[in-house]
Amino acid sequence: MPDWIDVLIRGILYIVVLFMMTKLLGSKQIAQLSFFEYISGITIGSVAGEVITGLDKNISHGVIVILLFGGVTYAVDFFSLKSKKFRDFAEGKANVFIKDGKVMEDSLKKEHYTIDDLNALLRRKNVFKVADVEFAVLEQNGDLNVLLKKENQPLTPKDLNIKVGNEKAPQTVIMDGKILDNSLEQAKQTRHWLNIELEKLGVTLDNVFLGQVDSYGQLTIDVYDDKINVPSPQLQPLLMSMLKKSQADLESFALQTDAENTKKMYTQTSKKIQEAIDLLTPYLKG
Repeated sequence: MPDWIDVLIRGILYIVVLFMMTKLLGSKQIAQLSFFEYISGITIGSVAGEVITGLDKNISHGVIVILLFGGVTYAVDFFSLKSKKFRDFAEGKANVFIKDGKVMEDSLKKEHYTIDDLNALLRRKNVFKVADVEFAVLEQNGDLNVLLKKENQPLTPKDLNIKVGNEKAPQTVIMDGKILDNSLEQAKQTRHWLNIELEKLGVTLDNVFLGQVDSYGQLTIDVYDDKINVPSPQLQPLLMSMLKKSQADLESFALQTDAENTKKMYTQTSKKIQEAIDLLTPYLKG
């Protein structure tokens, strides 16, 4: 048999074996490698490459080694689920680098990190001053999680006691000029509605690169021609403006009339609209 055919057969065989082994061990091998999994992955890859190209080697020996390392890695993961102590030994522990705003020099030395390494990890989190950090921990997978000091954390509506409406994931209803009917159905809309909305925006379907419907039922689009200025949806601000105008008009009518019953009706209706405005404000701020 020619060498190139032998290499081809070995390559296909080991691709299948490695794929099945990876499926068995799970996505953790790809996403978050522990120390042991890192060593095991290197070894399995090296053995596979050596046996695939080493024509004078026994192919069964390579399969045995890969199965051995795969089995050991699977066993380590299994016992890690059963024992916290074993898991700490095999996968390592999280290490605190900054605590109460102070850098833990001993922790840095233990993990062989310099202050430059720490600064680089912080910059990945968009933090450029160590003094802004209250707590930082290096996870087992090498990722640094950071908690900023209270005064450096971004304000949220909750901090200001502002109620906001719940947001749901937008549905992509148009992609590359084509309507995605499944997404349109999930958005509880129809093609007829979509065509009307596109007409309002003054664009045709074939010129739409991306179209999405948000949780409030508004369509936003991105067109192929960047020179076209597509207006932003104004339904929510317009509705809020109409409600406020109606409430103000009713208050004005109540002040202008002398009839007590009419004044009372205007006042009560104005209060109800104001209650509706207070209720809908978190949803109609766009």
